[in-house]
This record gives sequence, structure tokens and C-alpha cells, in this order.
Amino acid sequence: MHLYRTHTCGELRQTHVGETVRLSGWVHRKRDHGGLLFVDLRDHYGLAQCVVTPSKEFFERLERLRVESVITVVGTVVARDDETVNPNLPTGEIEVQLSELEVQSEAAELPLPVFGEPDYPEEIRLKHRYLDLRRESLHKNMVLRSQIITSLRRRMVDQGFTEYQTPILTASSPEGARDFLVPSRLHPGEFYALPQAPQQFKQLLMVSGFDRYFQIAPCFRDEDARADRSPGEFYQLDIEMSFVTQEDVFQAIEPVMSGVFKEFQNWDGKTRDMPDGPFPRIPYREAMAKYGSDKPDLRNPIELKDVSDFFKDESKTGFSIFAKITNGGGKVIAIPAPKATANQSRKFFDDFDKWAKKEMQAPGLGYARLRKDDSGAVVSQDPVLKNFDPEHLKAFLEATGLDDGDGVFFSAGKKEAAYKLAGAARLKIGEELDIVEKDVFRFCWIVDFPMYEYDEDNKKIDFSHNPFSMPQGGMEVLEAADTDEKKLDILAYQYDIVCNGIELSSGAIRNHRPDIMLKAFELAGYGPDVVEEEFGGMLNAFRYGAPPHGGIAPGVDRIVMILAEVENLRDVTLFPMNQQAQDLMMGAPSTVSEKQLKELHIKLSLPKK
Repeated sequence: MHLYRTHTCGELRQTHVGETVRLSGWVHRKRDHGGLLFVDLRDHYGLAQCVVTPSKEFFERLERLRVESVITVVGTVVARDDETVNPNLPTGEIEVQLSELEVQSEAAELPLPVFGEPDYPEEIRLKHRYLDLRRESLHKNMVLRSQIITSLRRRMVDQGFTEYQTPILTASSPEGARDFLVPSRLHPGEFYALPQAPQQFKQLLMVSGFDRYFQIAPCFRDEDARADRSPGEFYQLDIEMSFVTQEDVFQAIEPVMSGVFKEFQNWDGKTRDMPDGPFPRIPYREAMAKYGSDKPDLRNPIELKDVSDFFKDESKTGFSIFAKITNGGGKVIAIPAPKATANQSRKFFDDFDKWAKKEMQAPGLGYARLRKDDSGAVVSQDPVLKNFDPEHLKAFLEATGLDDGDGVFFSAGKKEAAYKLAGAARLKIGEELDIVEKDVFRFCWIVDFPMYEYDEDNKKIDFSHNPFSMPQGGMEVLEAADTDEKKLDILAYQYDIVCNGIELSSGAIRNHRPDIMLKAFELAGYGPDVVEEEFGGMLNAFRYGAPPHGGIAPGVDRIVMILAEVENLRDVTLFPMNQQAQDLMMGAPSTVSEKQLKELHIKLSLPKK
């Protein structure tokens, strides 16, 4: 018989009845029932109920032993009585009558209970993460994460991709976030940087003659924490392909993403739907117009409507506030609230106005409730639509698809601000009205991102997204862009994957030609000297023959978050940091010795406390 176990705790079934087994694990829970001591023994694989009678010499020791102590037991598998079978437990038809006990490790008093998983302060959970990870829900999430990564790898290889590893110590690069810097002992005063992403390396792999690359890549960014973003490191499925169009990337990656979500859609026994068919492709400008976001949640049926033109003529509306906004170049965006008038009180509408002012720092959120009058016409007694000319109101209702019993909210102001509020209101209204689809994954591609945007702060044209994307139309469209308006019309071969309102990845067909790259930067006000200084390594590589190439990098952490149905990355990450980027368990970051600093030729200049 094996020293520690013949079976795992989750393995025993009716077929094992009568066998003598040895199990090892943690004491999960103890219950004293009329002289019989029941012990739930837990390991990585599950739970087994063990039974001890007072006649055993180890009875009192086991009775005194704290939960989470590690023990090895020997006993006989017996069938439970019909009335004691636990249908919720895979091992629920049997129990083990113990004959031997060996204590491998006694647990001290616990700072964090495992059984029952009561809510506990984050500080305690992170400091004692090894206990937190013993909890069933968190433990399952980590196993799920491993299984998802295994599936991603398998699917990428099946699609003809090869995994390569890129450097962790590299040069600092301006990629939008702060670098984590590593001082060089051999080169005083110089620093490595941990990669924010393997972006340049994977493109250089294409220049080096490789073709379909992928990597489960660690990325490091010195950013503030958010629920969906770790403060230090994260992982992405990094991908690059040579000699491909945008459509080729979609055809290669969509089956991987769809396949993973289909494979794990019911991983915990809950029924979820992953629809068949290609992901919808939504141009960026259409996404902003319909949903007020480039990360639309397609489970929500509400679509925004630009109704600015309906408010320009005050003589037809009797509403001067919106007339002033629209005639000043602003926008009025309608957010339908289906059947809200029929099913909600006035407080529902007033609360949204208060929400807009408090949470969104907006001037407010106008609304109108729609009902049929005595003549059968749909009208509103609320200020925004109350004084509309009847024919004008009829045209408004036809354009927006609104009818009796519906409600409608209005976001008004400068275009960007109006759409931002409208997009947020759309999500909240959908949730409050409970019309958002449940237990389904709605994917889409967002395509045709603008290459440039107007920077209000600096009063200039600048890149809106990824400056290394290929502009649609290439050099020809760049050379024809002799006005700001024409620059803002240029689209890029950039694309995002979005699922249920969460951006999983950004990607692009890369700009592989130095002449087009220099011209693209020139239109944004950057001279060739700047490009050569900041990106000379990659630019020089392109001068020696670079294939057309493109790629994408879905975030592994966010994929797991969606499938595990959790709201915080902490719940799908083994050893996360807290919101202040501290590892409370290992005590990082920490001070280092003077000797270490001296070896690195570093003197500290700390801020005054």
C-alpha cells in the first residue's frame, strides 16, 4: 500500500465498497453525531466522508485536531444508508470507516476559514493566499484557468502556429504605460525594462522569416489597478502572422476564441450559450453611434439614436435647451427604455437624472414617458416632448421606433460627452429593466478604427490608437491627406475582439514599410528623427525586407474572468497584488541592502515623508 494514498479523496464510488483504502488530505470539517465523529477529508480532487467510533484509540486526538490539519487515514469503504446519501457530492454514496490515523501536519488557529467561504477582508485573504486558494470556488477557478490555457495552446498548434519565447529583459519603449525598470550591474546607470508586451519582438520574428507565431506571454505595466487589470503583470495570447490580410487574421483567430468558449461554456454545470457562426463585424463609428462605446455589450438590445436634427427647429419642439445645443454643433442622443413607462414609476426616470449628475458628472439626463391619449395618438406630458408639433412627434417616434408604454432618455451636449453619457446610460437602463440576455456569450469584431483623432488638449492631430497600424489605402491616402479633415477620415487596419462588453484584445495589420511609417508619423507632427530615435531598431529591420504581417493579443486573464463569471482579476489569479501594487504574502516590494544598491551603482533619493 502506498505510503500516503491508494486513492484520492474525490475518487471513491460505490464500486470501491469493501476495499481498504489509504487517503491523505486536509481536515475540511468535523461533525460529532451521537458519539460518531464524521470528518470530511479534502484534497485537490474532492471530499470523502470519514467516520470514526469512540472505540478507536485515535478518536480523541482526531476530535481535538484543528480543521485544515493534514492527515493520512486508513479505512474500509462502506455504502451509506439511503437516507444519508449526499447527491450533491460525487463521493456522496459512500463513506470510509477509519481504522488508522497519522497526523502529517497540525494546523495552528486559522486567520481565515476555508469551509463555508465566508466573505473576508481583502488584506487577510491576500496575506494568507495559500488558505484562500484552498477554498473550493477559488481553487476551481485556478484549475479552470490552467485548462483554458491548455486549450488555447492546443487550438493554436492545430491552426498551424508555433510557440516561441521572447525576452523578458529588454529595452524601455514608449508603449503607453510606465515600464518596470531593472538596473544593470554590468552597465552602471543603464536599465533594462520588463516588456509591456512582446510587440516589437513578434514583429521582428516575422521579419526573421518565421510565420505563425504565438506565445502565452507575460506582460508588465506599471499601471494603477482596476477590477479587470492587474497593477503589475498579466498574460495574453500573443499572436502574429506573415503574409496575411485582416480577413486572414479573423479566420485564424475566431475558431480559437469560439472553440474555447464552447469548450468551457458549461464548465461548472451551469448552462450557457455560445452561438454558432461568425462574429459580427461592426465599424468603429457605427459602434459609437449605436452603443456609445467601442466595447458594445450586444446582450443589451437597446440602440442609441442621434435625434439632433429633430431639435434644431424650436418652433416645432418648444424646447429651447436642446435647440441651443444642436444649433451650436452639439448632439442630442436618444436612449430608448422599452416599456419603462408601462412598468416603472416616475421615480425610475428621476433616479436616472440624479445618477447622471452624481455618477457621471453630467448636467442631467432628460426623459419622456410615452402614452396614448384619448385620440389614440402616442404623446408625452414630460417637458422634452410635451410641446412637439404632432406631425413632428410622429416622425420622431417613427425614427426611434418608440411606441405606447415606452420611455426615452436624452443625453445632450458636445458629441463626445453626449455619447459617453448615452453609452453608460444604455448599459444601466438595460440592467435596471432586466432586458439584458443572460447566460450567453455575444462576441463581435470592432473594425475600421480611425487612424487619427484631434487632440483637444494640444490642439493637434495625433494617432488615435496604434501608430504602427497600416492605414487603409496605404501611401496614397496619406499623401492625399492635405487637411485635418482628410486626416481624420483615414481608417486603419485595426480591430478589437469584444465579448459581453469586455474588450478581450486589440490587433492590427502592421505598417511594414518604412516610407509609409515615416509619412504616417509626419501627418501626426512627428519628424523622422523622432521615429528613428524611438523605433530605430524595428525600422532598420524593415529596411532589409519585411513581409506584410499582422496579429492580435487576446487577454488570458479576461477570458478566464468571463468564463468563471467573476468581477475581479484577483479571483482568477493565483497570487495577485492588492490595489496598491503590494504582494502582502511575500512582502513585495521591499527595501534592499546597501550592498545590493552599491553593486548596482544606485543611490536612493526618497521623497520626504
